[in-house]
Amino acid sequence: MRLLIIAAAACSALTLAACESKADKQAEVKADSLEAQAAATPNEAQEKALNKEADKVEQQAGNVDGGATTANTPTTH
Repeated sequence: MRLLIIAAAACSALTLAACESKADKQAEVKADSLEAQAAATPNEAQEKALNKEADKVEQQAGNVDGGATTANTPTTH
């Protein structure tokens, strides 16, 4: 039973990875870059702004594909 659950989880992960769009991948790279810049800045206001922009980039990319891959995308409300 445990092996069956592990196998099902692995298949689900592979299925989700296959669904990731090109826009999602590009947005993730851009968001990661913005988050790295945020972590490197000593300015707290700039750090918050960069993190907010990273979240916005990820949210917009998730919306490009009709919401098919937005399960783990943060909201920007």
